[in-house]
Amino acid sequence: MQLCWLRNDLRLHDNHALWHASQSGPVVVVCLLTPSTWLEHDDAPVKVDFWRRNLQQLGEQLKALNIPLRVLNGENWATAAQQLQDLATELNAQALFFNNEYGAHEQQRDDAVADAFSAQGLTCQRFTDLILFKPGSLLTQSGSMFKVYSQFRKQAYRRLHNGLPTCLPAPKEQSATGIQADAVPEQIAGYQPASSQQQSLWPAGEAAANERLALFAEQIMADYDSARDRPDIDGTSRLSAYLVSGVLSPRQCLHAALAANQGEFDSGNPGAVTWVNELLWREFYKHILVCYPRVSKHRAFRPDMQHIPWRDDSQSLAAWQQGRTGIPIIDAAMRQLLSTGWMHNRLRMLTAMFLTKNLLIDWQHGERWFMQHLIDGDLAANNGGWQWSASTGTDSAPYFRIFNAVTQARKFDPQGDFIRTWVPEISHLSIKQIHQPPVADLFATATYPAPIVDLGQSRRRALQVFKRQGEQHDS
Repeated sequence: MQLCWLRNDLRLHDNHALWHASQSGPVVVVCLLTPSTWLEHDDAPVKVDFWRRNLQQLGEQLKALNIPLRVLNGENWATAAQQLQDLATELNAQALFFNNEYGAHEQQRDDAVADAFSAQGLTCQRFTDLILFKPGSLLTQSGSMFKVYSQFRKQAYRRLHNGLPTCLPAPKEQSATGIQADAVPEQIAGYQPASSQQQSLWPAGEAAANERLALFAEQIMADYDSARDRPDIDGTSRLSAYLVSGVLSPRQCLHAALAANQGEFDSGNPGAVTWVNELLWREFYKHILVCYPRVSKHRAFRPDMQHIPWRDDSQSLAAWQQGRTGIPIIDAAMRQLLSTGWMHNRLRMLTAMFLTKNLLIDWQHGERWFMQHLIDGDLAANNGGWQWSASTGTDSAPYFRIFNAVTQARKFDPQGDFIRTWVPEISHLSIKQIHQPPVADLFATATYPAPIVDLGQSRRRALQVFKRQGEQHDS
């Protein structure tokens, strides 16, 4: 008997741990519920509920294959080794299979489990599954991890040209084991279920994920390079939540792009190439997480940007969090996040830069708020994106590159349709006024606040602060 421990890899197809376990004999799949640890890691209720719903769907698929699903309850990850050992003893299992995860705490947990099984003379097999390449396998000529994405991408391209990763099939139906499967709970302790709107926006299961992937590949991908920055249209894949929970693998996404682009991934249709590059950005941040663990310890990647004199402004932070800044595109984006558990990627950069540059508030406040609300909250990608926007991270935006929220809104939401959807109190305004509503005159909207900051003045303030920080570090 083999145990296959699933975490953020809730799928039958192209699942390395599950496939290899099934090739070694009868399998029991096990999942461990650890709500206290999830709370410590700021996992959003909508994300935890999405994971739970995907586990329910997976349980039904496993049942059809006579693969029992056992659900263990543990307050935190410290109990993982003992609980898995106890289950192995109960079922007389000889081996444990799982796919590696890459946060510092996740690696400590997994190493502890592997050591415990080894000490008992049991086999523990681990696999690279959540990413395309093993961390540390793409290095510079000096043997260090890349700090610049474009150089990392070139190396990844070379590896992919030498051999594309294949997608494994689902395990076959096995003989009945007689082992009773556990029911997946309808709610995780400490977490409210997602709203009916959120659940309808994010249907669970492999079938739903593959349906969205097919729709994107067939109807959206070709224009992705030009449409992906438009929050007012359906121009992105919206697959990030499925990737984070492991309902889709990056290999499946890569092969979908290849199929839509005549077998090419770095040439041909610009939309397909751009999307593959986005997949490689996710890969890049996972490798950064492993090779530079300080990024998962609340530290700036760039030492020279560790001690920026951020402003302590709880009132402005709250206005940003609730979408009450008086800057329509910022407020629309933040309200989309609160309502749906998701935010358009262009707007993630824009809201992050507004917080860290225009309000000069520490990026860690924003990073945490996003994790607490995103259905696709991922430590590596979220941290990488925030540090990029704050100019504190690897390959980050230069500190003098500061998006102007109004200019960006006029460019990427030209008719104001996205703003009207999420800021209905100004939906009556004209195209000319919607991006920058009039203040203190007869046309002002009483229910919508005046801007909490002047974009021009705050930009100049940020430039002075960041420039001074750089000079102090150099001196």
